[in-house]
Amino acid sequence: MNSKVALTAAFVALLVLLTALGKSTNVSKAEEAFALAMPEEYVNYTITCVDSVLWAKIDGTYPLFYSGSDAALPMVYPTPPGTTNISLTLDDVEVEWSNYTEVYPDALHHTGIGDWSMIYCVLAPVPESFVLRIHYEHPVKVINGSFVFLYDLNISPYLSASANKSVVHYTIRMDTEYTDLSVNTVFGADESLKPIAYTISGEKPVEIKVDEVSEFGKPLLGDLLVSFREANTQEPLSVVWTVIWVFVGIVFVGLAFYGFRKRRNHKAL
Repeated sequence: MNSKVALTAAFVALLVLLTALGKSTNVSKAEEAFALAMPEEYVNYTITCVDSVLWAKIDGTYPLFYSGSDAALPMVYPTPPGTTNISLTLDDVEVEWSNYTEVYPDALHHTGIGDWSMIYCVLAPVPESFVLRIHYEHPVKVINGSFVFLYDLNISPYLSASANKSVVHYTIRMDTEYTDLSVNTVFGADESLKPIAYTISGEKPVEIKVDEVSEFGKPLLGDLLVSFREANTQEPLSVVWTVIWVFVGIVFVGLAFYGFRKRRNHKAL
């Protein structure tokens, strides 16, 4: 996490830190960060198959409270490889964005599963409280035979003594059959995996729910990392052996039937 570009939670990265670039007063970054609070955020994933490829479709809702004095807030945030259909709204008003990494190729954001590009926009005007919504879609990455997706969470700039707790509510809807589910956070500078509690609905499509709590002055759990395998997907070698055994079975049954008929005809003579 320490090697990341200073990005804020829920793809609202650098929302406050970049604001300091346009200020003429000597407000510290720490004081600036405290101007923005987000007690809760809601992140909905839909994992679905499109043209034989698994995609993640994400809708993030972020109720924010702003106590600063700037009329506009620049922001950049990371996007996973292959991201498309990006849209941002501020209180249901569409916000224009541009490709930040395309202009600055070295501006990449590090995550536990690779370095991501970033996009840029400006939020204006900024009321005392507002709701930011972000939608985007990306193909689910395959690592060592498992499907893996990560939600980037760097909530620390939103936490302070006066806003000392933030909860992200994840809902992951699985439109595909799956097995070997693993739900973890990417914890600390060494990016170790730490299991996090989750619940699974009994309905179809299955919904996986996770609540991740971050508190001021306490170690933060880090990004959410989910991995799974498709239940109806077999390894190529397994498929080959299945075909072989089916063929052997057919040959065996055929030979047994032939032998039986031959003995029967011999007795008839």
